Amino acid sequence: MRSPGFRFLVVGLLILAMFIPLMMVSDIVNSRRSYSQSTVSSVGAEWGGPQLLSGPQVMIPVREAVQVTVTRDVVDPVTGRVVLHAESGQPIRESFEETRIEARAPVFLYPDQFDVALSSQTQLRHRGIFQVPVYQAEAVLEFTFPTGEAESVLRGQEELIWDEAALSMVVTANRALRGEAVLEIDGKAVALEPKPKGSGIQAALGDPQGMKAFRLSLGLNGAEWLQVAAVGRTTRVTMQSDWPDPSFQGAFLPDGSDISEIGFSADWTIPHLARNLPQVARENHDGRARADTAFGVAFYQPNDFYQKAWRAARYGILFVGLTFLTVLLIEGQREKPVHPVQYILIGLAQATFTLLMLAYAEQIGFGPAYLLAAGATIAVLVMFGAVGLKLGKRTWVLGAMLVVLYAVLFLILYSTDYALIAGSTLAFLALAATMFVTRNEEWYGPPREPGQGWFGRRKVAAAPAPAPAPAPKDQQ
Repeated sequence: MRSPGFRFLVVGLLILAMFIPLMMVSDIVNSRRSYSQSTVSSVGAEWGGPQLLSGPQVMIPVREAVQVTVTRDVVDPVTGRVVLHAESGQPIRESFEETRIEARAPVFLYPDQFDVALSSQTQLRHRGIFQVPVYQAEAVLEFTFPTGEAESVLRGQEELIWDEAALSMVVTANRALRGEAVLEIDGKAVALEPKPKGSGIQAALGDPQGMKAFRLSLGLNGAEWLQVAAVGRTTRVTMQSDWPDPSFQGAFLPDGSDISEIGFSADWTIPHLARNLPQVARENHDGRARADTAFGVAFYQPNDFYQKAWRAARYGILFVGLTFLTVLLIEGQREKPVHPVQYILIGLAQATFTLLMLAYAEQIGFGPAYLLAAGATIAVLVMFGAVGLKLGKRTWVLGAMLVVLYAVLFLILYSTDYALIAGSTLAFLALAATMFVTRNEEWYGPPREPGQGWFGRRKVAAAPAPAPAPAPKDQQ
């Protein structure tokens, strides 16, 4: 049965069957991406990991004098013995009022003015074939505290224990700290200690009411991203780095940024009303501040060929279908149409293209790997068209179509912004061209000739039965 309609139907089913190898290729790409991400996370964690600076914060203990009723046994002041009841023999008890000092929930202060200057230098660490960007950062924090507002949240007879006030600063991991951390208050150095619980640093301040200018300098290692929590009534952050591909993220985007091949700079100004965080409170809001107000930059690697390879596998069915369609149209009504097995070989070659591109991209980069894989795939398919499919001069049509296809695919992979418009335009033009080329086609085709099989192959006719031998003359 050689009708064009039937052959189009079979080729369509073969295109759908190509989903299987293409999905398998997608799974392999995702597996390699997961392995790459786990390697990046592992190396980054060893260097220090992602860093989020939260604080500083002043904690002031609170106490309250309360009157309590206490019951005790009556003791004879002469003998020192407990006085017993004459009838029951039980100890006689008495009640009296006593003043006790009890601890209450402390007061937490966030800064009024909070200025942060961050600078980082990046370097690439290697593990196997993978590159991991890590950074060394210097952070200078200058801030003041609204100590005059601390008593506004007290209740009853509570009073602040000013002399036991302490400053704390939370970092993601203490092991990321490098160099000397220096805290200066009004120009005078104050000793810092690691927090006994959680990660971060702390300092005993004494009475902070007369303290005005705080300055904290930190050096730290990190990887993947660097963020700050907007804890000040007014928070101003400036950041500079030599990394040319920043990805700004978090609760707030920068007010302005300058990005070039030698690095970037950015600045943020976050007013008090832009985040729902109290400056004076009776509970620690650090977790809320880290979750809701953190912002900063991720050290993005633009050459993510895993994303490009995954996209190539997803668009692969379009390019397999267009190749099948081209072969079907240019083969014409030749004596031996292309066999389904030959279509499958063409589809498998194009599915292998994605794996070939990914394997070489891990070694030599995306651009050279794409050129190598696309060139090899086009060469194999053109040779197969000339030798295997015997397309003759029409092989050049197949070759030209493949060059256009893989050029468009490169545009789709290289630019996410233009991927949809390039893919949809290509699909529309291919459909329009097919409709034009087949405008005079007799889809039902001529009736199938006797003995003719599918795709134009003739069945082998059965050998005729031998003629009976002539009877002997004596029997006639």
